[in-house]
Amino acid sequence: MRRVRPRRLIPRDVRDVIVRADGRELRLTHLEKIFWPDLGLTKGDLLQYYVDVAAALLPHLRDRAMVMRRYPDGIAGPSFFMKRAPHPRPPWIPICPIRHANGRVIDFPMIQDLPALLWVVNLGCIDLNPWYARCDDPDRPDYLHFDLDPGPRTPFSQILEAALALHEALDTLAMPAHVKTTGSRGLHVTVPIVRGPTQRQVWVFAKALSVELARRHPGLLTAVYDRARRPPDRVHVDYNQNAWGRTLASVYSVRPHPRAAVSTPVTWQEVRRGFRLEDFRLDNVPRRVRRRGDLWRGVLAARGRYDLGRFV
Repeated sequence: MRRVRPRRLIPRDVRDVIVRADGRELRLTHLEKIFWPDLGLTKGDLLQYYVDVAAALLPHLRDRAMVMRRYPDGIAGPSFFMKRAPHPRPPWIPICPIRHANGRVIDFPMIQDLPALLWVVNLGCIDLNPWYARCDDPDRPDYLHFDLDPGPRTPFSQILEAALALHEALDTLAMPAHVKTTGSRGLHVTVPIVRGPTQRQVWVFAKALSVELARRHPGLLTAVYDRARRPPDRVHVDYNQNAWGRTLASVYSVRPHPRAAVSTPVTWQEVRRGFRLEDFRLDNVPRRVRRRGDLWRGVLAARGRYDLGRFV
């Protein structure tokens, strides 16, 4: 079995390797398995992508429970969600125990460093789905999310228009807004907030704002949650993604998209100028990150967070 350094190229066409990262040694398996049949991209390509963006990605994952969605055979095969950290696992994988409403305590894994990141992706996790709140207080999030989801007759240009309308509303409230592609169909807009309000209170605020925004832009947006009653030619402002226990794909997550699209931070200038979701992919996002840095570093900053507590 070959040993490789993870900051060099991880093999894409061998079965197993042992890598050493940050002083830890772990085995990566089935690197030759095709994860994107139409593109010929392998599990090894996926792992190398996460090595390449780890410096920008890891700060967004640290101290948060991770919900795993595993694709053992790539995007063409079945997938399944897993919350509880599997056994056996390395003793150095940190655990975040969270008590649920039914009284069960679920031990979620956390991704604190590169070895843990590689371990989770090696399980077949194409995208990464962290908890909104940090592990020390999982009911008090430090983010507010808006998931802009297109209807079946909604062009992507309408998603961009919806994001700008939402940005204008948030700007009126002096709320800092950061935008990224979902890597799937739409856009995510995130507001960093001061920890304090509960997840339920954040959800109530997000719902009120989304409903009001849809009322002001009836030809563009809808906040109707029932899919059967939702207009097919509107952008859905999905406030329910702020509910307790929900997760969204992390920034820099590769998605199970036919073109291996990545959930990528973009600037508001880029939103105004326009782009396609497929412009940001596994093969070109690492180069973009090296060139432009982490466009979502403001989401992590301690200063400038919005104090939602005065409204709830």
